[in-house]
Amino acid sequence: MSFVAVVDDRVVGHVLLSATRLDAPRRIVDVLSLSPLGVVPEFQRQGIGTQLIAHALEAADSQGVPLVFLEGSPRYYGMRGFEGASAVGFRSPSLRIPEAAFQVARLSACEPWMTGTFVYSEAFWTFDCVGLRDPED
Repeated sequence: MSFVAVVDDRVVGHVLLSATRLDAPRRIVDVLSLSPLGVVPEFQRQGIGTQLIAHALEAADSQGVPLVFLEGSPRYYGMRGFEGASAVGFRSPSLRIPEAAFQVARLSACEPWMTGTFVYSEAFWTFDCVGLRDPED
């Protein structure tokens, strides 16, 4: 799912939800990853990112998606429906993801048994989009 914010016929923000999975004890669960989220610099700090996140989570929830994961700032995303994923029973797919950055939004279809390892789709691995990189490499 992809959503944009438009101001005066200009796209000023974008959020993408990608298909991913949760390797849970009972079975594999289809979930989503929120990445990327971007807002044009001159339109930042006006609530556009917050509105895009809220719209994306509402859309995911309306389609019965139980969980949305992301890598990002806990201070920013924590005020927008996300919480630390490790603290609530999820394992990161990579050691390169700082624990604080690994976050999840639990939606209405989430059930208590839905814990386990978050698994990115192949595209995230193919294009090396998982976790932090050493700036010296």
